[in-house]
Amino acid sequence: MERKVYPSDISREQFEEIRELLESAKRRTTPRKQDLYDVFCAILYLLKNGCTWRAIPGDFPRWNLVRYYFDQWMVLRADGYSLLEQALKKSGQARAYREWTCREDALWHRGFAKREERGHGATERI
Repeated sequence: MERKVYPSDISREQFEEIRELLESAKRRTTPRKQDLYDVFCAILYLLKNGCTWRAIPGDFPRWNLVRYYFDQWMVLRADGYSLLEQALKKSGQARAYREWTCREDALWHRGFAKREERGHGATERI
């Protein structure tokens, strides 16, 4: 079944350049049932649109499978970069990742500030 093409997608040729890098995250013991291209494009959709995991469109793989691969690819390597960061740089999509991390940091700090205002900090506990 063909899926809808989204503006955040990269071409198959661009993906073939980074396929080996992404496949190196985990040793494969059984054949994959899902195409990694669709999983990577789902992650790009998430990064560019800033949606929640469950709001990923239905023609992408299931959200929990996309999240599983995201977690696998976000593990930091010895050089200090994750496989996802390296793949995004190599495919020319690093800007989407930077925007997403800035958005996540802002949300985290905003929630932290609200907790501090209400007196729910670690020092307030008895």
